[in-house]
Amino acid sequence: MPATLRRDSDLAKSADERAFLELAHPPARYCAGARPEIVRDNMGHVEYRRDPELPATEGRNLNIPRTPHSSYSQITSCIFFLTNFIRRICRTVSQSCPRARFHDDKECGAKLQNRGLEERIPALAKNYGPRAWKSSAGFVVVACVAIHCQSSPKQMADPAVAALKSGFVSDTAQVNGATLHYVRGGAGPAVILLHGFPEDWYAYHRIMPQLAKQFTVVAVDLRGIGGSAATAGGYDAANMAEDVHQLAEHLHLEHVYVVGHDIGGMVAYAFARRHPETSRGVMMLDAPLPGLGPWDAVKANRITWHINFQQTPGLPEQLLAGREAIYLRHFLDSETFSDADVARYARAYAAPEHLRAALEIYRAFPANEEFNAAQQSAISVPLVLAPGKNSPFEKLMPSFADALRAHGCANVKIEVIENSVHYVADEQPDAVAQLIERYAS
Repeated sequence: MPATLRRDSDLAKSADERAFLELAHPPARYCAGARPEIVRDNMGHVEYRRDPELPATEGRNLNIPRTPHSSYSQITSCIFFLTNFIRRICRTVSQSCPRARFHDDKECGAKLQNRGLEERIPALAKNYGPRAWKSSAGFVVVACVAIHCQSSPKQMADPAVAALKSGFVSDTAQVNGATLHYVRGGAGPAVILLHGFPEDWYAYHRIMPQLAKQFTVVAVDLRGIGGSAATAGGYDAANMAEDVHQLAEHLHLEHVYVVGHDIGGMVAYAFARRHPETSRGVMMLDAPLPGLGPWDAVKANRITWHINFQQTPGLPEQLLAGREAIYLRHFLDSETFSDADVARYARAYAAPEHLRAALEIYRAFPANEEFNAAQQSAISVPLVLAPGKNSPFEKLMPSFADALRAHGCANVKIEVIENSVHYVADEQPDAVAQLIERYAS
């Protein structure tokens, strides 16, 4: 059933509560010309509605607000939730032990009223016995479980996961000092899918059900993107490859096949270098490699102007905040990506910490160049370079393959994907799925 929507002003019965609502859900940033109307459903989630009197914007100028499920919002909501549970604890104590009836024992109630919150629960345990304490502890456990569930709304309610069917589930794991979100389904040998910019795990939604017929499929949000938590650092490809390795260990996956598109391809290659013994192969979908072969030609091409822009310290955050959909639409053509697709990806990058993470990935390119250039040891992991036929990178792939061989990679192949450009898994999902099946089997 659809949630009943109510205005914040209807919920706020006092000045204190209105202040809390403003703290938990700060105003969203909109593209120019939008005046938001804020409504709330019966689960406490905020929906931002555009003023109906304003003219509708075109697909390239979508008004995408900040995601209401920010970390700050979750923390404040949890504090409010836990406060109510502590009140219930006190009521339960009074009901479960005759000596703890606060309305009868005014002196005891007054003492507890004047003492700090951190002293009240120990005082109840000491004064009113184990029975009351056990009741209180039960409520604390329930509160902690509820808070944990509230902290992951994206993983609980993403309709895109349900649309995959085939038993796919969404979850997170604590690995390498980060929280990684992933979507998993299927059974069989493991295939790990890594997205590029400006997408998240959803980049593979068209091929995941097909692959799940014979593989265990795990599509990952890279560190700081989408459902994965942002961190202060660690956005170089080698460290994100360690994220993926520890996730595979966490999920008890052995001899994984790693597929990466764009940025994900850079991470996939670093994975092969750092953990060749755990990988049965790597496929890089239209992905150039920093520091190898014709990388300087890639950076000099006008089509990759965004590399220098996104590496600029501080400026992109200010220019892109609130305009994520406009920016992402520049990269995602309307023939392949719908407005709904762009809106989804804009939400994955919209929170300030996630936008910064996406930019930090590009700012880590110099570190990637140094890492790749330093790798000289021989490895036998099968590597597949799979550019789109119409991609500007396609003509450079033989040079990248030669550079990989010169750096010790004994098994390098090139597979060109026909009738595609850069976003090959979106443009030619059947061809990409068949290619992965051939090499990952």
